[in-house]
Amino acid sequence: MSYPEVKLLINGQWRNGGDAARGEVSNPATGEIIGSFAHASRADLDEALLAAQAGFKAWQAISVFDRSKIMRKAAGLMRERSEAIATLITVEEGKPLAEARMEVNGAADLVDWFAEEARRTYGRLIPSRASNVTQQAIRVAVGPAIGFTPWNFPVSQILRKIAPALAAGCSMLIKGPEETPAAPAAMFACFVDAGVPAGTLQLVYGVPAEISDHCIPSPIIRKVSFTGSVPVGKHLAALAGQHMKPATMELGGHAPVIICNDADLEAACAALIAFKFRNAGQVCISPTRFLVQDGVHDRFVEMFRDAAAQLKVGDGLDPSTQVGPLINERRLQAVERLVDDAVTKGARLETGGVRLDRSGHFYAPTVLSNVSSEMAIMNEEPFGPVALFIRFRHLDEAIEEANRLPFGLASYAWTRRQADIHALTQGVEAGMLTINHLGLALPETPYGGIKDSGHGSEGGSEALDGYLHTHFVSCLHA
Repeated sequence: MSYPEVKLLINGQWRNGGDAARGEVSNPATGEIIGSFAHASRADLDEALLAAQAGFKAWQAISVFDRSKIMRKAAGLMRERSEAIATLITVEEGKPLAEARMEVNGAADLVDWFAEEARRTYGRLIPSRASNVTQQAIRVAVGPAIGFTPWNFPVSQILRKIAPALAAGCSMLIKGPEETPAAPAAMFACFVDAGVPAGTLQLVYGVPAEISDHCIPSPIIRKVSFTGSVPVGKHLAALAGQHMKPATMELGGHAPVIICNDADLEAACAALIAFKFRNAGQVCISPTRFLVQDGVHDRFVEMFRDAAAQLKVGDGLDPSTQVGPLINERRLQAVERLVDDAVTKGARLETGGVRLDRSGHFYAPTVLSNVSSEMAIMNEEPFGPVALFIRFRHLDEAIEEANRLPFGLASYAWTRRQADIHALTQGVEAGMLTINHLGLALPETPYGGIKDSGHGSEGGSEALDGYLHTHFVSCLHA
């Protein structure tokens, strides 16, 4: 397929930036430049901000019932165009095409779910102390919002912001990922074609710091949402806080996996091998620290190692590929540095641990055992195809290690003992815990972290809370 000329979406129009600047896009499977995208100038951002204000009023003028229908129509268009959008994801981000298809179709499900929630943003009546007084708590859209989204899930991460925003009645300006600009643009076209008013949804690209520093302080923006690294998230949350604007932050993780002696090892291995290495491990909820109890440690490491070694690494457009490339040379070097440091400090390399000798940014699926907290990879999010194995004796040791880091996004566990399930439920410090299966990131379930992994939710009915405020009305009737 030919790569499109990616433009900005401002006030309902697809256009180039005012200063005609463009950035390059490369295919991570080949390293080749495949296209370019438009950069937004300061004047473009000012126009987008004014359009977001007008777009908010236009979206508010549409009944909740009709807003829901528009959202459902957009979801239907995404499914009709899923193959084209998924192919763009694979070409510019690298993940296998089967994973890209799952991302697009899962994102359409997300829009459908929030389209229904749009009809149910109920307030409440509060019994009053006097017979001639009525008291209401009304849920009201906060206003125009801005979202900053990453490259690793260029469609679904955007929709985790705009779907609840639209459901709540907000307009939204998205600063999309410059590494993967075409897939988001194709997805936005579905909303434009479905009838979302001009200005209600807008998409810009450019220099991230310039866009955040210019737009977040604007009095037009009433809400900030960011998905990305912890340092950038803290900076944007502080910037939003200076202007008293609510912020949802979905930041990095270093997810623990606790495997107890009584676990179903075959089921755990089958589920976790796919989940660990999807998108080459470039997933914020990727299982990373595998804490395995003494009685099954060696057997489970062997099972996982053998399964990882058999994974087919290659171009995501090849139907046989199971693991694609890393996004760029910088990410590849970061993974190399962390693995080399761990091996130097005594980690055992079970499989992988090497850059593959071919074009593109490929790194072999890697399993390290005998890791310790002194190694950088045990403290920094690897964000790559690396699984770390640690032995434990008692469950409280595993929970202590799970909670050691400042992260608290996703966590995983396998055990049949109800006492252990209770201890895990009460003891693991994370926004999400899934036990004996992979049950995260469904449209209807909360999605978010605690501690340095952020705050707020981008899933379930809780996601609407970030785009609504409570308006209390008390009326004395004559």
